[in-house]
Amino acid sequence: MNNLDYGIIGNCKSAALISKKGAIDWCCLPNFDSSSVFAKILDEDKGGTFEILVSDDYKISQKYIIKTNILVTEYNNGTDVFESIDFMPRYQNEDGSYHAPADIIRYIKLISGKPTFRIKYDPKLEYAKEDTYSKVTENYIKSITDKDKYDTLYLYSDLDLETILNSEEITLTDNAYFLISYHEKILKQSLELCYLKLQRTRVYWMDWSEKTTSYNLYNQEILRSALVLKLLSYEKSGAVLAAATTSLPETIGEVRNWDYRFCWIRDASMVIKVISDLGHKQVAQRFLRFIIDIIPDKDEKIQIMYGINGEKDLTEKTLDHLSGYKNSSPVRIGNAAFHQKQNDIYGILMNVIYQQFVKFDAAVDDSESLWTISKSIVHIVNVNWEKPDKGIWEFRTEERHFTFSKLLCWVAVDRAIKIGELIGKTNNNERWKELRDRIYNDIYENAWNEEVQAYTQSYGSPDLDASTLLMESYGFIEAKDPRFVNTVKATERELCNDGLLYRYKNKDDFGLPSSSFTICSFWFINSLNKIGEKEKARKMFDQLLSYSNHLGLFSEDIDFKSKRLLGNFPQAYSHLALIETAVNFSES
Repeated sequence: MNNLDYGIIGNCKSAALISKKGAIDWCCLPNFDSSSVFAKILDEDKGGTFEILVSDDYKISQKYIIKTNILVTEYNNGTDVFESIDFMPRYQNEDGSYHAPADIIRYIKLISGKPTFRIKYDPKLEYAKEDTYSKVTENYIKSITDKDKYDTLYLYSDLDLETILNSEEITLTDNAYFLISYHEKILKQSLELCYLKLQRTRVYWMDWSEKTTSYNLYNQEILRSALVLKLLSYEKSGAVLAAATTSLPETIGEVRNWDYRFCWIRDASMVIKVISDLGHKQVAQRFLRFIIDIIPDKDEKIQIMYGINGEKDLTEKTLDHLSGYKNSSPVRIGNAAFHQKQNDIYGILMNVIYQQFVKFDAAVDDSESLWTISKSIVHIVNVNWEKPDKGIWEFRTEERHFTFSKLLCWVAVDRAIKIGELIGKTNNNERWKELRDRIYNDIYENAWNEEVQAYTQSYGSPDLDASTLLMESYGFIEAKDPRFVNTVKATERELCNDGLLYRYKNKDDFGLPSSSFTICSFWFINSLNKIGEKEKARKMFDQLLSYSNHLGLFSEDIDFKSKRLLGNFPQAYSHLALIETAVNFSES
């Protein structure tokens, strides 16, 4: 495949990517951040896959069941037709808990004729570091790896197991099922039980979708993006992942390959704000609980990112035995950026805390803890805001006085003041307002480049940066302010290429950027809309939406020339920005 033509299924515990031909090419079990059991996306030969193989006369098409994360792949040769309905079970139990096992179910539905196909069932456990052996037992196919680390996987089916494992031809005469599980099942599996799980999962997603705010414009795109963001939320802890994958490159053949199966405070907070605006209070409150749990002490340093269970050590390693997506090595697990200092996270976190106080008032759980965190953040900002940092784009070497970091330090103090006013705690107001004014004046004087006539990437720099487009949305500057209008226009001149935006064009640790960062294109379109260029913005937005894959999904990056999707997939950043932009069009 020359594009990231994948669908995603999941159950807020783990996820799987399924190609447009119906191959499961990426899945980690039992959790999002576990070792892979299928990783063909990272190595065509070694990674492992579960494919449904049909002859060339079959036309293959794919869609989601409306308002769900259940994926349907149809195989049709004109006479013989069948569907693979793929999902990971998720539904509510009678006690209010959720049934979300480490399972993938492929419900095979016969539509007409007598279709024939073969199965390539080739799991490769533990990132395919050692050989995986599969064998048929009485009730299932068991796959084992045990040389370096012991791990197992189970496949249940009502089709002949030897035929499946030997990739022999199967003639479909009735509905059938495959159930992949990380755990051996205690109860007997059956077609009827799988069908029941399918219907319960369908009801769960449709109920969730019905609770999502509807809009006059782009409602279908908003809902699909919201369903993606929900899939990337980890039920157990409340963490939100940046993406479901690791090491999908920002540019083919280069080394900007990162593991995004973690919870960035920045990304997650932005997601939570958007999901909360769409009416999903519980997702927001679980994330705030996650924040409370990882920041137990008043003076504890806040990391920029954590593991999905709150892990603080995310040491980066490379898997040199895997060739990488389209031979773009290295393949990384872990992320060395967890060590970095990025001062913008304080403001982004404070903004989402403030939004929850505004929306839910005294109903916000743990409000006293959140107020303590708010006060601690102001203290941290007061100590650190004048210091350089690595910035939103995580430069791995040089630290600078990044405009976006300063802006979000201002946001942190501004939102803390507003929270205090909401809950009647204003004893810090005079001191905090003085700090807010100092930061504001510092940005106003030092981030503006008179020669460029724009707010630039960092103090004293002539380089443009798409993140400065957020100065208006965070309330630092009015949309009609000449400085903001000029910044938008300067950004377009410098960073826009055929309707897509660079994050920045100056050289970083790995050379010159060569692909478009999807969220930045949405930011720019939003800014155009706000400064009054609505028709132009709408046209660019429609064009950008056309660059999604066949299911309306976006990755982190887009190639300027070919428009192929690049980077980790699907990307929470991209989909939250799509929602914000679409909502602004609907409301403007």
